[in-house]
Amino acid sequence: MKLRIGHGFDAHRIEAGEGVHLGGVHIPCAWRIIAHSDGDAMIHALCDALLGAIGGGDIGKLFPDTDARFKGIDSRRLLAEVMRRVREAGYGVVNADLTLIAQVPRVSPHTQAMRETLAADLGVDIACVNVKATTNEGMGHIGRKEGIAAHAVVLLAQAAC
Repeated sequence: MKLRIGHGFDAHRIEAGEGVHLGGVHIPCAWRIIAHSDGDAMIHALCDALLGAIGGGDIGKLFPDTDARFKGIDSRRLLAEVMRRVREAGYGVVNADLTLIAQVPRVSPHTQAMRETLAADLGVDIACVNVKATTNEGMGHIGRKEGIAAHAVVLLAQAAC
């Protein structure tokens, strides 16, 4: 069996607002993500991990922020296109592990919904998707509540004929 590993990272600034999209889930809170798309840093990191595993570049090249078609787009639509490319390359997701680094908002009440949403989008059982979050212990731009960041790691396997 041919395996491929990919890693992705994304970061966005945040400001006062009325909610964020993270892991494909809307979280009502006093913040918003500043981005060209909906700013879902977790899905953006996941897309980069998937693209990296198949040697497909990155989401900045595929969905540039200079293209008006992607203004405000739901990041799950970007993930759907990336997954189409993963399948086209002959691979399927074995598992995905995502980490959000953020002082705010608090996401632990939403991680199960994120896992369910991402598992459905990736076409895998929920047991194959892990979502976790940590703070930055008050340090740096994340600790000052100026931004968030996310990492994602995926393992792909060549699809059976």
